[in-house]
Amino acid sequence: MRKFVVAALGGTLAGLLATTQVAGPLLAQDSARTSSVYEQLDLFGDIFERIRAQYVEDVDEGELIEAAINGMLTSLDPHSSYLSPDAADQMRVQTRGEFGGLGIEVTQEEGFVKVVSPIDGTPADAAGVEAGDFITHVDGESVLGLTLDEAVDLMRGPVGSEIVITVVREGSPEPFDVSIIRDTIKLVAVRSRTEGDTVVLRVTTFNDQTMENLEEGLAEQVEAAGGFDNISGIVLDLRNNPGGLLTQAIKVSDAFLDAGEIVSTRGRATDGERYNATPGDLSEGKPIVVLINGGSASASEIVAGALQDHRRAVVVGTKSFGKGSVQTVMPLRGDGAMRLTTSRYYTPSGRSIQALGVSPDIVVPQPRRTPGEEDEEESTSRAPRTEADLRGRLNNDSLSEDEIRQIEEDRARAEAATKLREEDYQLAYAIDLLRGMTALGSRN
Repeated sequence: MRKFVVAALGGTLAGLLATTQVAGPLLAQDSARTSSVYEQLDLFGDIFERIRAQYVEDVDEGELIEAAINGMLTSLDPHSSYLSPDAADQMRVQTRGEFGGLGIEVTQEEGFVKVVSPIDGTPADAAGVEAGDFITHVDGESVLGLTLDEAVDLMRGPVGSEIVITVVREGSPEPFDVSIIRDTIKLVAVRSRTEGDTVVLRVTTFNDQTMENLEEGLAEQVEAAGGFDNISGIVLDLRNNPGGLLTQAIKVSDAFLDAGEIVSTRGRATDGERYNATPGDLSEGKPIVVLINGGSASASEIVAGALQDHRRAVVVGTKSFGKGSVQTVMPLRGDGAMRLTTSRYYTPSGRSIQALGVSPDIVVPQPRRTPGEEDEEESTSRAPRTEADLRGRLNNDSLSEDEIRQIEEDRARAEAATKLREEDYQLAYAIDLLRGMTALGSRN
């Protein structure tokens, strides 16, 4: 018995020694890492004090610390940043749908400011700013070397004041200047209209108003058409939509899905979350075409990816922007905030669109007008004279008045479709596709 106890104690001692031998190096590594962190913090403090004491000019200590914090965050990725109290307040205002500025969503790439998308109906949109444009100068001052927030600060100013931005655009041989008058940006989250028998829902942003606007807009158009029986389908236009609130993207996707996953998020510090659709389809099963382009980002891509993966919609246009990350805004002391990338999101099929974007089912580029093209079109688009225009021509005696009226209505619809094709080729393509889908469905 005594031998057994001794042996057992020996085994315990051996186990303790083995544990110590394994844990020892790990504890030493952790201690060394902690020591290294403190050394770096001491280095930061040393540099801060030397700047305060020896820099050629007096420095604002608060601004210096804010710049250091922002530099730490912006080194992580283009979407993480420090928000000063003013910037944090402005961001909260933007999600409510009204703010002052130019009307562009921007990111930073290779040191320059890149336009994610212009917002519909804003000064930047009216001035011809396009998704993918690079802004190199603001009022003649280079933005190279500035942080994104610093560059955005340069573009801010009083409503009614003029700003000149220098733009580099793919396909243009030289940079060119664009003059814009700053204005109050009032975001209309969803604009709705009917083209023929197709409801077009133009979603410009995902803010607090988006889902409510979408429901109201669709209901108005359906009522004006006399009910869903007179609607062939819906075009959900997400082109140049820079994104916004994740919660609103989930609600919009859910509006057209009866069941299944909408999106999932996964981060290093969390187990991840899954968001699922609830029963009910706002469109009552009508076919849907989603329009996207290079200015469709973030929340727009969540909606397009969810409807595409569930085969609920046909996605048409060009590849989207490819922002597949989620930012969490964390309040900080002093009324500032930290915007930190905390997770990636994944479409229902499990794919991440980070840096890849959503690929459309049917690629349809938007033709670019060249200078002088509009004048040329006006001169060549006059309707030719026909037999019906000739004085004293014979009447058609083979058709009734109702049949003639029907032919004229069909012709008017065809002419309207042709005009739309000239104004917005991608939208016209989407509407034609919906009509084809509806005609095919009615034959089955």
